[in-house]
Parts: sequence; structure tokens; C-alpha cells
Amino acid sequence: MTTFNNQTARRAQPGHAFDLSPVARTLISLSCFTLCFFVVLALGRAAFGFAPDLHHYDKLPVWIHVACVVPAIPLGGYLLLARKGTKRHKQLGKFWLILMLATATSAIFIKSGGSFSPIHLLIPVTFHAAWKTVATARRGNIAGHKKHLVLTYVLALLAPGIIAFAVPGRLMNQMVFG
Repeated sequence: MTTFNNQTARRAQPGHAFDLSPVARTLISLSCFTLCFFVVLALGRAAFGFAPDLHHYDKLPVWIHVACVVPAIPLGGYLLLARKGTKRHKQLGKFWLILMLATATSAIFIKSGGSFSPIHLLIPVTFHAAWKTVATARRGNIAGHKKHLVLTYVLALLAPGIIAFAVPGRLMNQMVFG
């Protein structure tokens, strides 16, 4: 009984690992790595002229969106896997949240064919999750904080990232597959 209580107390202290299961840690690691790989591949192909002419994507909201989402992917993965409760975790977490809000805000101004697409439904989800993430952390509800962050990472980054690469005609799909 004492060992269990000591382990529980250590987890609650700043700087100790989050209680993600090994399976969840593996899935997050693989997803983060895979999405980062495809982003680097897409940007590399575009930078070296291997992507088709994408002049119709040359708009400020698209640039802001890409500039914010690209660092948010690995940073979010790092924050989910690294030590929690430290000053560094809190500072990087705030920066990640700003990136996510800027990504969602810029997405409001990106329209496919002049109208919103179903992926735009994730914008209010991202805003709500950001609010819940901050609210649960401030209340000290670490379990709720963790839940909202994992859901935000999956629903606001991984799912749209997969869609961006899988759906023909989307920017990232065109940059990787031509």
C-alpha cells in the first residue's frame, strides 16, 4: 500500500511523466512522427519544385495556417510525451495553445471552392477544447486537462492532417502526390 501511495504522490508532483499508457504513448509517437514525415516531404517537394503550381493557395490565411500548424504537430506530440508540470511544460503548452488558436482562426478564412467544407466543423471544436484545457488546468483537474489535450491533439491536428494528405485536391495531398 505504501508503494502505491508513493508512486501516486510522485506522479502528482511537477516534473514527473504523464500517466499515458504505453499503448497511447506508442500511438501518439507513431502518429506524430508519421505526420511530421509527410509534412517535411510535402514542404521539401514544394521547395525543390517537385509539386505542381499551387498559385491558388498563395493567400495569407493559408500561409498563416501552415506556418502555425507545422510547428504545432511535433510540439504537441512532445508535450504529450515529455515531463509534465515543469515551468518548461507550462511555457511550451501556452505557446502550443496559441499556435492551435491561430491555426483554427486562420482556417475560418480558408474556403474550398468559395464555401466552408466539413473539416471546418473542427474549428469550434478547437476553440472549445482550448478553453476546456486552460480551465481544467487552472482548477487543478489534471485528468480533465489530459483528456482535453489528447482529444485536441487527435481531433484538431492528427485527424485534419490525415484528411489533408488523404483527400485529393487538398494542398498537402497535391504537394506530396502531385
